[in-house]
Amino acid sequence: MKTQYYTASSLDGFVADPDHSLDWLLQFGFPEDGSYPAFIDEVGAVAMGSSTYEWLLRHHVRPDSESPEPWPYAQPAWVFSSRSLPRVEGAEIHFVEGDVGPVHREMVEAAEGKNVWIVGGGDLAGQFLDRGLLDEIIVQIAPVTLGSGAPLLPRRRVDPPLRLVSVERAGEAFVELRYAVE
Repeated sequence: MKTQYYTASSLDGFVADPDHSLDWLLQFGFPEDGSYPAFIDEVGAVAMGSSTYEWLLRHHVRPDSESPEPWPYAQPAWVFSSRSLPRVEGAEIHFVEGDVGPVHREMVEAAEGKNVWIVGGGDLAGQFLDRGLLDEIIVQIAPVTLGSGAPLLPRRRVDPPLRLVSVERAGEAFVELRYAVE
């Protein structure tokens, strides 16, 4: 069981542009030979911040549209937010706030031996890193630069450095880097 931060980033280290848009990423589509299908099969619980959750509601679920989509995760999800957010019918979503430590214990228990995935925001992943709860960072680098936006991981980490585990090509546009956090 691992706690993993699996995400995509621009070449200059941003997971979203200054307007929280992912249009820069979505232009590439979904790499058919990417690692996501095998990755998600090993995930038993997901965690995300409110910005990621709201992005999913606006761009994927669209609950107020004529043809809403289902929540994209079969796994239980924990959404970290200090605000009240709308619920998605039929989805197992836990709204939480505060320290990631106690919530991580709940997520590990719910994952039943599978991995915990930190979805989206670098600041949330950084909170898990700060607490010594992050085991692995998997990032797919896109061939674009954004200049600014939401950073991949807004933390200083130099000693000990992350340990490179693998480098893989993902589709025609991406390279995937996998690092162990030690």
